[in-house]
Amino acid sequence: MTNHLHLIVAAKPSYKLSDIIRDFKKFTNKRIIEQESESRRDWMMYRFQYHAKFSNRIKDYKVWQDGYHPIECYDLKMLSQKLDYIHHNPVRAGVVSQPEYYLYSSAVNYYKGEKGLLDVMLLDVHYAGAGNSIG
Repeated sequence: MTNHLHLIVAAKPSYKLSDIIRDFKKFTNKRIIEQESESRRDWMMYRFQYHAKFSNRIKDYKVWQDGYHPIECYDLKMLSQKLDYIHHNPVRAGVVSQPEYYLYSSAVNYYKGEKGLLDVMLLDVHYAGAGNSIG
């Protein structure tokens, strides 16, 4: 989505999810700030700089909001539901008419068996496919 991100992640027993999210935000923050070819760069940098003023930890640009909202997927049914929710999020938002049309989604990997823009590790869950939105 244009203003938020959904991920399904797993942490090895010796790693903490909070550390993974922290490192992900740090890495992507730097890459976003360094991006020069973005057509909305001036607008984005102004917004990031504005939000950094309200943080004691951030010096120049704040890309990400503080915190995250983890939901534990305790079984395959819930994992499949969350994957379906993520894939249908851009459809519910009116960005695309079909999940597999959203460029930054793994839906094309699941629905069409094609490689999408992003590298993804397919989950070994029963995936019902198109038309089974959870609402």
